[in-house]
Amino acid sequence: MQNEEIIKIIENLKGRKNYEQKKATKLGFPSLYAYFEDKILKEKQAVEQTENKINESANQYKIEKKEKKSCSCC
Repeated sequence: MQNEEIIKIIENLKGRKNYEQKKATKLGFPSLYAYFEDKILKEKQAVEQTENKINESANQYKIEKKEKKSCSCC
């Protein structure tokens, strides 16, 4: 199954295609398609990790805020 996004990226490389092919070969990928597939997968994982970190820190902030209830009577 071919991913249309990857095919469009490869078609739009123009003058950089040889450079990207050499880079893919150097990194051990069997084809340019596999290289871009891995690259896109890593980018998606990085975005998910940053979103998770943001959510965790926001949840932690909410918990800390709830624990720090102060009133003048105590």
